[in-house]
Amino acid sequence: MRVCAFIGHSTVKEIEKVAFAIENTVENLIASGVTEFLFGSKSKFDELCLKIITDLRKKYPQLVRVYVRAEYEYISTEYEEYLLKFYDKSYFALAAHNAGRLSYIKRNQEMIDKSDICVFYYNDKLTYKYRSSGTKWAYEYAKRKNKKLINVFEP
Repeated sequence: MRVCAFIGHSTVKEIEKVAFAIENTVENLIASGVTEFLFGSKSKFDELCLKIITDLRKKYPQLVRVYVRAEYEYISTEYEEYLLKFYDKSYFALAAHNAGRLSYIKRNQEMIDKSDICVFYYNDKLTYKYRSSGTKWAYEYAKRKNKKLINVFEP
């Protein structure tokens, strides 16, 4: 089973254009044997990717949607049942254990480590006044790990 992680900025411009790029990318990934898709949270990009994978499951029922939590190491049965309405599996990223404010960065790193391919929505021109981009950190980490990267961001 080949694995793909989705990581991107919290906001997405030109949603229809990006959705088209994601769907084409995912169709090619499925053709190359990718069946498991890892998702984080807190991003419009994640939501968009989840919707596309969920829709494609009608055509490709073998696809597996996995929500990788950066918070809530231990969850109630009720919360797990809620998550499983949207995902096929959910687990807590062990790298995020006791990571505090770095929990999302550590979670993304674990997702990258477990993936064969990483699909990003990453704008390298984006700057923040008071902090740096977690997506930038993840993108640079994936490059250092020599992961296959696909960036669906188009300026």
